[in-house]
Amino acid sequence: MLIKNKKSWHESENAVTPEGLYQTRRTFIKGAAGIVGLAGLAGAGVASGAFAANQRVLNKLDHTKSGFDPREALTPEAAVTNYNNYYEYGTDKADPAANAWRLQPKPWSVSVDGMVDKPATYAFEDLVDMQSLEERIYRLRCVEAWSMVIPWIGVPLSAILAKVGVQGGAKYVGFETLADPKQMPGVRRRVLDWPYVEGLTLAEAMNPLTFVAVGLYGKELPNQNGAPLRLIVPWKYGYKSIKSIVRITLGDKQPETSWGRSAPSEYGFYSNVNPLVEHPRWSQARERRIGEFGRRKTLMFNGYGEQVAHLYAGMDLRENH
Repeated sequence: MLIKNKKSWHESENAVTPEGLYQTRRTFIKGAAGIVGLAGLAGAGVASGAFAANQRVLNKLDHTKSGFDPREALTPEAAVTNYNNYYEYGTDKADPAANAWRLQPKPWSVSVDGMVDKPATYAFEDLVDMQSLEERIYRLRCVEAWSMVIPWIGVPLSAILAKVGVQGGAKYVGFETLADPKQMPGVRRRVLDWPYVEGLTLAEAMNPLTFVAVGLYGKELPNQNGAPLRLIVPWKYGYKSIKSIVRITLGDKQPETSWGRSAPSEYGFYSNVNPLVEHPRWSQARERRIGEFGRRKTLMFNGYGEQVAHLYAGMDLRENH
């Protein structure tokens, strides 16, 4: 007889909080009230105001609901789409929602190269199996000590890597974001060394939790959230969440990362939110959920230690920050 053991992150579909409960203006105002710099968005930032006419229509996505769920209330959709880190559109958290309408996510292609069996430039639809989309509810850290709980839609990264074929000897996966100054006004400023790049070990990339998101809240990804596809590594909080991916490279050498280039003393290749290690500019021991006024204890590996701690066995996570 087959006995299925329920994973610690699994939850029944009936326990998922309905999206509609989080789309009202009242709920968003409550969530925004505790966010420094977001108060002005409560009345004007929900895809309204001067740039509303430029926002693209987001199609609904057919998907199944998986059991990945931290069993916590979802963050209001309005906060998720109006409080973002996306320096290609500006360094303020409200800039991406105001400026990302310039992005043209259709058609989209991704170059896959390096140590793969089938190197090529793939159309988005050929790389991502849109017939097997699933929803996963993950918690991510936004900036400093803020966090969100978001219902992402997409596919496991391992499914994409299986499609292109990983060659023996490959140890790392590198990612690159679009860097087009015509579509991305922030690229005209040397805030970072463009294009934005990120990387994972192959073991991290193949972990069942690692996810390529193409939507959220039942619809396509909004531009400001990384359309048309972005990386989600939930045990890394908000680290490694590279957006608008145009290149994936497999190799045997550790790839560079944008934040590793920009601030190597603060952001190493294995960057994560370690509650036992102080960030140079803020404490990591506690976090504040957007929509809440108190703080809660930060969890090691964002609570996914059972599934990922083995990836870092024997590693000094104070040194490999």
